Amino acid sequence: MRMSNSATMKIGIIECGPVPAPLQDKYISYPAMFAAQLQPLLPHAAFTTVSVVNGETLPAPDACEAWLIPGSKYGVYDDLPWIAPLKGFIRDAARQQRRMVGVCFGHQIIAEALGGKVEKAAQGFRVGMERYDTTLGGSRRGVVMPASHQDQIVQPPPDAEVVAQAEACAFAALRYTAAPILSVQFHPEFS
Repeated sequence: MRMSNSATMKIGIIECGPVPAPLQDKYISYPAMFAAQLQPLLPHAAFTTVSVVNGETLPAPDACEAWLIPGSKYGVYDDLPWIAPLKGFIRDAARQQRRMVGVCFGHQIIAEALGGKVEKAAQGFRVGMERYDTTLGGSRRGVVMPASHQDQIVQPPPDAEVVAQAEACAFAALRYTAAPILSVQFHPEFS
């Protein structure tokens, strides 16, 4: 969707958990962090937050032109009252061709909602800078990004194309062919 310079694109950020406590003074929340980083790149965007982790109800997927699902300390398999509705929302948004981006937990829950499988990583909790081989941007190259996760996708959905991988994370980024969705296991929002 191409927008004129005066048009406003509404981007919804679905809050699924807090930023780790030691980082809250600097980063506040995932929605605040992403909005602050994306605003200079998307000056005509309006950001709105839906905090499912704090009991807010998800709107219809067409309430925003695009959706971002960031990280969480929770797992996609946790028995929390907002997990199943979020998976349903993701399926509805994909059917409606809504743009969606997932980061870490968002990467995992999008995959799980669309037919993939997520489990605890065999090698345990991953924290630190990781090297990823990626085809994002058109050509194959290596990038180093922050990682912080104990869960990861072990089986991607059938319509997902792997666009980044690491030695310890085979499905580090996925681009979906049936809907405008991109998701990454790593944390581009952290320095």
